Amino acid sequence: MAEIGSTHVPEISAEWYRDVVGLAASSPQPVQWFVGHATEGVVLLLGALLLMAALSRLSGGPHDRALALVAPVPTLLAYAGSEWLKTVVDEERPCRTVGRAIIAGTCPPQGDWSFPSNHATLAGALAITTLLLSRRLGLVALPLAALAAFSRVFVGVHYPHDVAVGVLLGALVAAVATPLLARPTADLLRRRAGRPGRPVPKLAGRPRS
Repeated sequence: MAEIGSTHVPEISAEWYRDVVGLAASSPQPVQWFVGHATEGVVLLLGALLLMAALSRLSGGPHDRALALVAPVPTLLAYAGSEWLKTVVDEERPCRTVGRAIIAGTCPPQGDWSFPSNHATLAGALAITTLLLSRRLGLVALPLAALAAFSRVFVGVHYPHDVAVGVLLGALVAAVATPLLARPTADLLRRRAGRPGRPVPKLAGRPRS
């Protein structure tokens, strides 16, 4: 373990961070521009894929509609979990402690802790939830989630272990929470569908003359 500031960071993660940010600094300007924008934009794209997957389920049965309705919840739970872990671990950002040039422009402010990566957590949760709703869209989302995670190291604001744990956290929460939430929601939809409606009063027929 390497001690950086007041935080113990895995030595291999610190070495990989130095290698990646060194590669980023020497990469062509178009590559820096693309990754610098992708680090935020890919998460938005993953959100759009999840929305498309959810909409495709709305026309199905109770289970499909339940999956569509609960789709955003695992991502919110994963994000809340990553925020809680940040306050427990208090790992300083590598762009503040390692002292290498980064392409992110500015390092996040003091107190915006590094472990785990919120972006990577969101990416993992969005990708796995999308995969559970739509295999076709999910196979597109998985490499995008990997790109989102890697980009956080490339721009210099996270260690590799920050993004690895973030992706795993988001994926685990999505894989567990999605079916757990969908099951009771589907049962509720079935009960609502089977509830008899208000009886329609019979109209007295006019006697024939």
